[in-house]
Amino acid sequence: MSSRGLPLVRRVTRPAVALETTLLLHGVPKDAAPSLARELDEAVRANGAHPAVVGVVAGVPTVGMTGAELDTLLRAPSVAKANSANLGALVHARAHGATTMSATMELAAAVGVRVFATGGLGGVHPPGIARFDISSDLGALARFPLAVVTSGVKSLLDIPSTREALEALGVPVVGFRTSDFPAFYQRRAARPVAPVDARFDDEPDLARFLSFELARSGRGVVVANPIPEGDEIPEAQWRQWLSTAEREAADAGVIGRALTPFLLGRIHNLSEGRTLRANVALVLNNARLAARLAALIDL
Repeated sequence: MSSRGLPLVRRVTRPAVALETTLLLHGVPKDAAPSLARELDEAVRANGAHPAVVGVVAGVPTVGMTGAELDTLLRAPSVAKANSANLGALVHARAHGATTMSATMELAAAVGVRVFATGGLGGVHPPGIARFDISSDLGALARFPLAVVTSGVKSLLDIPSTREALEALGVPVVGFRTSDFPAFYQRRAARPVAPVDARFDDEPDLARFLSFELARSGRGVVVANPIPEGDEIPEAQWRQWLSTAEREAADAGVIGRALTPFLLGRIHNLSEGRTLRANVALVLNNARLAARLAALIDL
């Protein structure tokens, strides 16, 4: 099967939930990745859907990676992040690629998967931290019709500006049992609070809306699902860790694509693993909701 000229392996059983590989290869420490992969698999299956892990294996984009294929990526000494911009180049070079949100959406949409579970969206970096750094995640949401279950924008980004960018792109942002756009480690952003376009408290009603909206617009829909209350990190504590990590990044001259993983890695160390535990809790919570929605959408 192919998508816009790309060779594409499809191993999908519906109802399916797309899962990215960048989370496993770049979002958590290497020794934590195998157990997280198993937990995500179990969370999706326990809630009525089938996991479809997306990645690039030796130049072949794959939706529904086998355990052996995922193990190949996890054991590789270096795996590039694959986004919509460099996906073709990685395929051409027959390289491995860990799909980010944008590449995961592109490949999952090509095989008809309609729900994707992730942790946090990429977005707009604050002025002074990065020079006009805007994630390709936002463009993917405007191009590919998937419901993306997420705990909001990563907390180190400019949340109001990202929310405005989504509106400018015509991407609906709906909240599941929240009226405010969450901030990844916090259930709601610090002021100014960014509202969602609509709130849903009932999963079947949300699934009906998603079925309608994905077919109507041909664009993605952001489903904002806040981090569970017991796993939330207080705003003041998060800001303290972030400020320290930003100073270290500036001193080291870290910019561009390297900035976000550098900051998250340093904050993981500063927090003594607390951010990792929160990250795992929220992504598993998102996988459970995504699976239930996928099962309802595919009825």
